[in-house]
Amino acid sequence: MSAAAKLLPGQDPGAHRKNLIKLLEAASRRRHLWDVFGDFVEMAALSLANSVDLAQRDRREETYMRLIARYEPDEQRLFPQMLGELVNALEYGPDDVLGKVFGELDLGNSARGQFFTPYEVCSLMAGLIVGDGADMRERIKLRGFIRLNEPAAGAGAMVIAMAQAMQEAGLNYQRDMHVTTQDIDSRAVHMAYVQLSLMHVPAIVILGNTLALEEREHWYTPAHILGFWNQKLRRGYALGSAMDERQAEPLPTPPPILIPSPSAAQGEQMALF
Repeated sequence: MSAAAKLLPGQDPGAHRKNLIKLLEAASRRRHLWDVFGDFVEMAALSLANSVDLAQRDRREETYMRLIARYEPDEQRLFPQMLGELVNALEYGPDDVLGKVFGELDLGNSARGQFFTPYEVCSLMAGLIVGDGADMRERIKLRGFIRLNEPAAGAGAMVIAMAQAMQEAGLNYQRDMHVTTQDIDSRAVHMAYVQLSLMHVPAIVILGNTLALEEREHWYTPAHILGFWNQKLRRGYALGSAMDERQAEPLPTPPPILIPSPSAAQGEQMALF
């Protein structure tokens, strides 16, 4: 369902989010909810990554088996249901479902430093950036796609909001945008990776410290791998775009748009190329 689609009576995307919360709480009889949530998003990320990223599959499969072994059989059956509720919630359109669940479970606190920017704020900023999509269409015409760099991913809210704004402006974010996003926290990386994967956003999600230029892990979404985005990025423009017919010409480079990232540390900015 598109973000602009009208809901029929009785339809409530929030109901799936509430069901996800109930399942997380049900799996927390013997373990802290913080750990169960972290295990859920990591196992979901591992499952999605292992369907396409064969180069890292064996090591990640070992990690998955180690995580799921912590739970009793009746608890293990809850995790596929959690992923199903997340998928159903995202069927209603782009949204930071996991970020909202994280907040509703009160898992963020000053000690952990985990506070995610409300999706409504991200959505407002993205709408102002994209507007009617005219500037983005010009950038896409030059290269075949735009590049979005987000230095502080969180749960992926800003990227999701950009995807929603593009969709509402009549642009296909699954084809016209590639994302590189990074976070220092592994839970945030897993949350962002899962949501961007389910939305079919071509993206590289990096675990590491942006300011220190540290990169410890690379997570490639299914859309990135299946869309041959490694080749597209090396060429600098989309395969099959108008630029293919003008390879002898220098590639025009529009100036980047630098946007203060609402969840980033001082000096970090989201960049749109």
